[in-house]
Amino acid sequence: MTKILVCISNVPDTTTKITFTDNNTQFNTSGVQFILNPYDEIALSRAIELTEGTGGTVTVINVGEAGTEPTIRKALAIGAADAVRVNAKPKDAWFVASQIAGYVKNNPFDLILTGQESIDYNGAKIAGMLGELLDIPSVSIIKKLSVEGNTATVEREIEGGKEVLTIPLPIVAGTAEGVADPKIPNMRGIMSARTKPLNVIEPVEVKDLSAVISFETPAPRGQVTLVQADDTAKLVDLLHTEAKVI
Repeated sequence: MTKILVCISNVPDTTTKITFTDNNTQFNTSGVQFILNPYDEIALSRAIELTEGTGGTVTVINVGEAGTEPTIRKALAIGAADAVRVNAKPKDAWFVASQIAGYVKNNPFDLILTGQESIDYNGAKIAGMLGELLDIPSVSIIKKLSVEGNTATVEREIEGGKEVLTIPLPIVAGTAEGVADPKIPNMRGIMSARTKPLNVIEPVEVKDLSAVISFETPAPRGQVTLVQADDTAKLVDLLHTEAKVI
């Protein structure tokens, strides 16, 4: 029976208009629609597939304040058996990984899954940090995952081909597209999610290793200059005098 922990994050919808407050040091959450991080949803879907009919269990964990609970309930509706919320605002990847590792040290799992990255900060750090903090193998950006007994087999893309690894459990794995198709919660899942256990725990003390100085939004798009397909000379001139790339 495999015990799987899936780490989930609460991220802004991709259509969100991003703004900042407090002299560009804080993300403005006013009016923002938050969702379950899509890469984490892939990890959760594969975890559920791995435990179907095997007697295994899937737990989800999130580091966040009370406002993340709708996202956690969605993960429960998709099929997780129970959930843990570390009652703290996520400061950075180090803080989040430390909170998850603190929980896992007292509640061991056979397999820990994360998305390859979250779509807000795109750091792709959690899986690697968890492996180091827990002193277990970690592999990221995997495209396939299977478990046989006490061994996991993962496949990932490398330059010029694919890499297939067999690793004894426990491990941490960061999942990418292709590992599983995201599951849509059905009505039964939505109803049962309301009564599934959600354990709220307080954070462990972690030394701050970074601080946000300021955020900046990308510069607005400039005007587009159209050049006729056969006017190579003009194109070269514009690339040299205006774009200054040659």
